[in-house]
Amino acid sequence: MLSQVQNETTYLAIQEIYDEKGCSISELCRFVGIPRSSYYKWLYRKESKNELFNQTLLPLIKDAYEEKYGTLGYRQMTIKLNRENDFHVNQKRIYRLMQILNLKSVCRRKRKSYVKSKPQVTAENVLNRESTADNFGEKWLTDVTEMKYGVGNKAYLSATLDLGDKNIVSFVI
Repeated sequence: MLSQVQNETTYLAIQEIYDEKGCSISELCRFVGIPRSSYYKWLYRKESKNELFNQTLLPLIKDAYEEKYGTLGYRQMTIKLNRENDFHVNQKRIYRLMQILNLKSVCRRKRKSYVKSKPQVTAENVLNRESTADNFGEKWLTDVTEMKYGVGNKAYLSATLDLGDKNIVSFVI
């Protein structure tokens, strides 16, 4: 709600019941537990300058949000509105109005940058891409894999593969 009146929902309910069912306002106010004078003060009050200014800000916020496809948060929205229009609006006001309109910025996650490691020792290429073998134990391949577990812990798995029957001959963790 844009209004800054504390019990406005209660006053609106009283007004709606009075219009529909015709109950007396004094009974409704007594039932809700508010003074009748506060209801009439709310009924005949004028909107404040802040409320009128908020009503002029709402369409500007909606337009700027749709223009940038929902990527603007309340900080960037404040900067954009203050630059394009000749007024100075606080971030808290924009934040509150965006909450009323249920507008939120789309958070983009930062992609992790991975460092490609180079092996310190590279073995000689003896097989020369001939990865077929006829007999068991004729050609063996090995590889080391790093696995991360827990917080900052690493484990290394070294497996030996026989090319003759494609089975793991041995492994060490």
